[in-house]
Amino acid sequence: MNIRYITDKDDPCEISGIYEQSWKFAYKGIIPQSFLDSIPHGKWARHLEKPEMHNLVIDEEGRLTGTASFCASRWEQFAGYGELVSIYLLPEYMGKGRGAALMAEALKGLSDAGFDRVMLWVLEDNHRARRFYEKQGFICAEVFLENEIGGKLLREVAYVHGKFE
Repeated sequence: MNIRYITDKDDPCEISGIYEQSWKFAYKGIIPQSFLDSIPHGKWARHLEKPEMHNLVIDEEGRLTGTASFCASRWEQFAGYGELVSIYLLPEYMGKGRGAALMAEALKGLSDAGFDRVMLWVLEDNHRARRFYEKQGFICAEVFLENEIGGKLLREVAYVHGKFE
């Protein structure tokens, strides 16, 4: 397993496929199934090109099995924080330590960029992800936002890592 930053040689649609498969697995029963079933191939490919975003992949002998994105916080109430925007694995690679390794590399990237505090958003009903983040040292900040996905209003909760005031 090699965790590295994406390069021009990586296929954005392959990386997007990790998001797509992960969403369909992790959000089943949370996000409407009709929305999950309609996610087009390559949906997240263009997001990988944002210059402010740093993108990691897990490369296992040429197969990409996980991805994470991070940047400076995009949220006013978390100014000065780094933000873990996403962390996704192919479903068959979940629960095997790869997520923790990918998280550690993302946190290292944020620390190297000068951030000593990190935040992220997670769907409130995604209990598996919330347990994972808590095992990684994140705590619930009791800050919420609502987001409509697939015609359903969902609540997201912020988690923080490091010094929080």
